[in-house]
Amino acid sequence: MSKNLEHQKAIYFLFTSQISDIRLDKALASDPRILSRSQATSLIDRGFVTLNGKTVKPAHKTVVGEEYSVVIPNEEPLELLPYEFALDILFEDDHLLVLNKPSGLVVHPAAGHRQQTLVNALVHHTKDLAAGFAAGRPGIVHRIDKDTSGLLVIAKSERALRGLAKQFKMKTVHRIYWVVSYGLFKTKHGTITSYIGRHPGDRKKFASLRAQGNDLPKGKLAITHYDVQMVHPSGLSLVHCKLETGRTHQIRVHLSEMGHPIVGDPIYCTAHRLKSLKSGAIRKLFESIPHLMLHAAELGFTHPITGEVHRFSAPWPRELQPYLQTVGFLPGAQT
Repeated sequence: MSKNLEHQKAIYFLFTSQISDIRLDKALASDPRILSRSQATSLIDRGFVTLNGKTVKPAHKTVVGEEYSVVIPNEEPLELLPYEFALDILFEDDHLLVLNKPSGLVVHPAAGHRQQTLVNALVHHTKDLAAGFAAGRPGIVHRIDKDTSGLLVIAKSERALRGLAKQFKMKTVHRIYWVVSYGLFKTKHGTITSYIGRHPGDRKKFASLRAQGNDLPKGKLAITHYDVQMVHPSGLSLVHCKLETGRTHQIRVHLSEMGHPIVGDPIYCTAHRLKSLKSGAIRKLFESIPHLMLHAAELGFTHPITGEVHRFSAPWPRELQPYLQTVGFLPGAQT
């Protein structure tokens, strides 16, 4: 541990496993000193949980009687400053709200981006937000990447937070993303399944990880269903992606590894893909694409308090529509 914890006020304790063959992060979350499973995972990932002096993984299976040394550092609480930002709210009541996030807006504070996030904008909008599952993330049930636009549901009450989280866990939430990607798919429909984790050679990227020998892959299970809606002869595809899981950069990783990176993706797409388009006019137009062409367009869930079924949709961001119209991916367009 390189945190100089001896100079900080921290909680030190031994956690003794009472159950065998259960994930360590889940076991730790049962301890009242740990607020949630996400906090347990964070502590493990940061090296604050050790077994016999060695770090372990969140998926490590416990054995009855094992003693884990646990340190909960006293981290300075983040002051969430209100951020005056015009939110595009589609629905709001006493328990939750649904909004359409623009590309470029970070969802919650993190290292390197502590303020001026969606959370800060929510703090400016309302004083009623559920505490959330992690510090600095009030109301956040799920998230989308900074570069992705589209729909999010935010919890304003604790009952709504728990109810929505359960629906995401049970995979009953309807989520469809619209994508414009490079290349023509071999099959119109398909499912991509892999285990996604940090890219071994680039910490800014994620990748599908392969198993080593008889070991299980170290990443998290990720399942994406895709449905090609339209194609353009220049070499572009309009695709709808349905998420069965919600991993960081999931769609971006899955499509890029298939050979179909998303247009405008600064991380998973190289410049030569633009040059591969068969139309010079389309190539020239798409040189000025403002951001990633990935949009969380459909969101559906059951209201955790009223029981009403809600279904929302949001059109492509206005700044992307001229590009979509030119290639015929929006109604009334010229191809």
